[in-house]
Amino acid sequence: MTNGPIHVTRRGRVLEVRIERGKANAIDAVTSRIMGDIFASFRDDPELRVAILTGTGEKFFCPGWDLKAAAEGEPPDSDYGVGGFGGLQELPDLNKPVICAVNGLAFGGGFEIMIACDIIIAAEHATFALPEINSGTVADAASIKLPRRIPYHVAMEMLLTGRRVDTAEAKHWGLINEVVPADKLMVRARAVADLLAEGPPLVFAAIKEITRDTAHLPVQQAFDMVTKRKLKTVDTLYSSEDQLEGARAFAEKRKPQWKGR
Repeated sequence: MTNGPIHVTRRGRVLEVRIERGKANAIDAVTSRIMGDIFASFRDDPELRVAILTGTGEKFFCPGWDLKAAAEGEPPDSDYGVGGFGGLQELPDLNKPVICAVNGLAFGGGFEIMIACDIIIAAEHATFALPEINSGTVADAASIKLPRRIPYHVAMEMLLTGRRVDTAEAKHWGLINEVVPADKLMVRARAVADLLAEGPPLVFAAIKEITRDTAHLPVQQAFDMVTKRKLKTVDTLYSSEDQLEGARAFAEKRKPQWKGR
């Protein structure tokens, strides 16, 4: 199914989202709002467990904000929709795994969308950069997130210089999970997605909320949030049928049948 510049494929419990806007897959405000609606629907659909985000072609994953739209007057603080720029970065309660299959250049806002995902698999020829300094703006999401993901000085160098990073360096710093040949990118992304789609959705939701909502807390306060069931997903998990099913399946030496309730 094509939703304007975004192509969506539903494959069992997996949703595949592909950016296919123009030659470079750049994102304007309209495209961003469409992506936000797509990922909000994914979040709210109980039948869907995992999403894959990728781009069309082999040259560009996404270079980020559409500078042509900017030159025509679209401001950097436009209404980007329910999930913020690219539909993912600020989407509330997105407690399902999202895999990014980086098929080419991931620059600027495209880089920021990439690091908003949970697992990142990149084609060998992919490159990464934050060139916002050259267009007189700030990579705001990357300025917040990147120094928390990779060594501070490496993150600052990327932000301050805009230099390109190849897959070998990105893998070295733990910025991405895997590097694969271009023709194997979606094969590998789908294999990981299928593995996750068979996993316990309530546990995945709890993992995502715990990591998101306790990142700013001292360790003991974070433990208290979990052990005292102050997080919605944790409380749901600990009171669920799936919690019992996991223990029963282990005792009976069989594969668990997760119901998500």
